Amino acid sequence: MKTRTIAAISVAIGVAVLGLKLLAWQITGSVALFSDALESIVNVVASGAALLAIHYSSRPADANHPYGHHKAEYFSVVLEGVFIIVAAIAILREAYEAFLSPHMIDAPVEGLAVSALASVINGLWSWFLIREGRRRRSPALVADGKHLLTDVVTSVGVIVGLVAAYLTGIPQLDPILAAIVAVNILWAGWRLIRESLGGLMDEAVPEKTLGEIREVISSNADGAIEVHDLRTRLAGRATFIDFHLVVTGSMAVSEAHDICDRIEKALRAKVDDAMITIHVEPEDKAKHHGVLVL
Repeated sequence: MKTRTIAAISVAIGVAVLGLKLLAWQITGSVALFSDALESIVNVVASGAALLAIHYSSRPADANHPYGHHKAEYFSVVLEGVFIIVAAIAILREAYEAFLSPHMIDAPVEGLAVSALASVINGLWSWFLIREGRRRRSPALVADGKHLLTDVVTSVGVIVGLVAAYLTGIPQLDPILAAIVAVNILWAGWRLIRESLGGLMDEAVPEKTLGEIREVISSNADGAIEVHDLRTRLAGRATFIDFHLVVTGSMAVSEAHDICDRIEKALRAKVDDAMITIHVEPEDKAKHHGVLVL
């Protein structure tokens, strides 16, 4: 299944879950369930943004974007974070007004059953999105999945709290729960924005991956002297790797080219969507640090 297909299915599931949550709110009149439905509206909009970003990021490099369009997914993540924050502010407003004029919810069993069904659907889909997003190295899918997982956690909290409000006869618990949901959503939105900024700022690969890259280079650079100035950066699904390869001054260009080809082939087998640049230098440029080739 293509990444774009998964993103499109995510939009459809978001619309279905939104319908269930709106139904639960209409049945009960609960402001907490209304806040839960409002977050689902954000889910649908964010999933649509992720779909567009994934479509755009998959486009090949062109004259205006010679390094590709991989970073487009990070912009969708930032947009999703902004939508989440806006939803949280709207929920806080509704919770404040409901706290000033509290009332008991109607038909709690029916309404909470519908809400629970929506949460089960969201939970299963969020697990799938996170798993597939990490496997495909798609920031947009992972962000969408984490957002839905946050929605599941808050929905479960709302359901438990509304049961408590009904059993205790304290209507103020409903808007209090809505406010707690809003705070949790604010934190989720900030976390998404913070994570996406790392990609936009050309963050390096994790230390473990960097160690694996160094090991692959060392194991496949026979004939060279050393590798230095190794740099990496992440851009969506792509991993950019560049370094200087030092060889003897008497080595033929074709031989140095063969070493580069061997290293590139090994790196691409280890790192998906690797974009590799190698600068060949003579031995007098050796810095005697970095990746030494024995």
